[in-house]
Amino acid sequence: MEHLIRADVRGIEVSGIRKMANKVSQYEGVLSLTIGQPDFPTPKHILEAAKHAIDNGETVYTPNAGTLQLRKAAANFMQHKYGLTYDPSEEVIVTVGASEAIDVAFRTILEEGTEVLLPGPIYPGYEPIIRMCGAKPVHVDTTGNGFKLTAELIKTHLTERTRCIVLASPSNPTGCTLSEGELKEIADLVQDRELFVLSDEIYSELVFDGTHSSIAALPGLREKTIVINGLSKSHSMTGWRVGLLFAPAYLARHIVKVHQYNVTCASSVSQAAAVEALTAGIDDALPMRDEYARRRDYAYDRLVAAGFDVVKPNGAFYIFPSVEKFGLDSTTFAHRLLEEKRVAVVPGAAFAPYGDNYIRISYACSMEVLREAMDRIHSFVEGL
Repeated sequence: MEHLIRADVRGIEVSGIRKMANKVSQYEGVLSLTIGQPDFPTPKHILEAAKHAIDNGETVYTPNAGTLQLRKAAANFMQHKYGLTYDPSEEVIVTVGASEAIDVAFRTILEEGTEVLLPGPIYPGYEPIIRMCGAKPVHVDTTGNGFKLTAELIKTHLTERTRCIVLASPSNPTGCTLSEGELKEIADLVQDRELFVLSDEIYSELVFDGTHSSIAALPGLREKTIVINGLSKSHSMTGWRVGLLFAPAYLARHIVKVHQYNVTCASSVSQAAAVEALTAGIDDALPMRDEYARRRDYAYDRLVAAGFDVVKPNGAFYIFPSVEKFGLDSTTFAHRLLEEKRVAVVPGAAFAPYGDNYIRISYACSMEVLREAMDRIHSFVEGL
């Protein structure tokens, strides 16, 4: 009976990130640098807010778009942090993680035969959703451009079928960011075109040098941009599943319909915790960001000393070194590193076609683990 399952669903594979994380369980003594799971606990005051919500009986359905209190807190957060203005009653939707936000956004704007431009390499969570919408993912090679999707690269891939451009800054897996100037060039290119921009800003609070810029803040782009954010990375709340979607009212009122029939609403208790995170915890990410920056510098220096070619990331908690000079593809390199040195990284092949000469290392781990892992990686490449 499996042949009756939709072909585009049968064709989806488990994420390469998860495949590698699952393989780790087969070995003992592994230092895992795979999953993007912050090693910080959720701040205690957020836990207390959730406990209070449970004790208060806040365990019922909320409005589909989320409680107005949370939507107001989210709008205030975006205004305070990034200068973005959204009406909490009509332009903010609380989703079940940023992943659901991406899903409902694509299912609202994509149609059969339309195209979505994706920077390559890129997080693998976009492509399957695009394909299930009957649309075509178009990967743009950024490997010769410091992993940046620029206006020049976009221009060469635009067609009359282009419906959406995905921007991810800071990026997973590369940690690279787009500056305000680079975003302005993209804005100038697309502002008169009939297409949408999906700006995934889930790592916006984890920018190390300079400040985060959103393309939605630029003239002419707000009305065609869907901004995705959430609390998983900024407040170490991965399991709480709180995503935030910001879009102009004409677009948000259609997205919320897809969201409604998908999940009804996000968890009421998680929403109460999120209010606390975005108000009293508005700067909770700052000490985490500073620690990630310290680990970034350490990982970068160690990788360069070991002979890797690597672009220094400016955000998130990933670094994406090339393994090409060692004569191994990313999958072989990662599997041998795991088997021989008990260090787990993600093969770059998991991040679309242009990632196969790279590996992704997550430094969302303690410095103790990172030091030992870098020692083992250094030893591994010395023996190649």
